[in-house]
Amino acid sequence: MDAELKTAVRAVQIYAERHPRPPHVTMTQAAQMLDLSRATVRKLVNTGKLRMNGCGLIPIEQVDALLTADYA
Repeated sequence: MDAELKTAVRAVQIYAERHPRPPHVTMTQAAQMLDLSRATVRKLVNTGKLRMNGCGLIPIEQVDALLTADYA
């Protein structure tokens, strides 16, 4: 790796260590992360593409999976 890439990777690691991600997010937070409206996230929940837990939150892994699918 060149020096610039190593520096960028380290910066991301430091940020992640200081700003841990929550294990679950609200529909509003998921909408922001996915760059969608809250209504669209509600439709994704209603169609089963996103599932809510018993507390009405969406596991972050599901949001990550949708984000990854968009770029795959």
